[in-house]
Amino acid sequence: MNQLGTLYVISAPSGAGKTSLVKALLEQDKQIRVSVSHTTRSIRPGEADGQDYNFVSLENFNTMIGQNLFLEHADVFTNKYGTSRPWVEEQLEQGMDVILEIDWQGAQQVRQQMPDCISLFILPPSTEELRKRLTGRGTDSDEVINHRMSESMSEMSHYPEFQYLVFNDDFDTALNDLQTVFSARRLELSRQQLKQAQILVELLSE
Repeated sequence: MNQLGTLYVISAPSGAGKTSLVKALLEQDKQIRVSVSHTTRSIRPGEADGQDYNFVSLENFNTMIGQNLFLEHADVFTNKYGTSRPWVEEQLEQGMDVILEIDWQGAQQVRQQMPDCISLFILPPSTEELRKRLTGRGTDSDEVINHRMSESMSEMSHYPEFQYLVFNDDFDTALNDLQTVFSARRLELSRQQLKQAQILVELLSE
């Protein structure tokens, strides 16, 4: 596949601020798309099919698995979730960068199928700040908060599997760090040779 875009896998523990950072990145960079996952769970009030998720039946989901149409998929409780391979490949061929917001397990699956993907892991600045963010409005019990902390600590232990680390202490700094990775990737020689082929020919024609 002679792709012009790049596939990015972004993972983070709950409370690290991944969703907010990706949303802000999309607002300032129109060359990026975020993959909308397929799911077998029922649509909820306020959700839109194709926007929040692609809602499909269990039968259709299993058929897609059999046809190798997912870059990654997982069972979450009683529902299934997956990333469409054809959609991702189409966006990359059109020169768009694609973000997959998935956990470390999904990232492992994607790296196996698309080893050229770029992976980033977002971390909080400290365990104290992470606990503060997970506490939220203070309505959850200590037991619930401790469980969330335990899950986040387990997720953070997988950071060495990723190529880039972004610490979300100051939001604007973290956002700039994310954009820097995207900008640097686009300036790589191989990608500029594809994107700017005509200009390069003209520059060297005399």
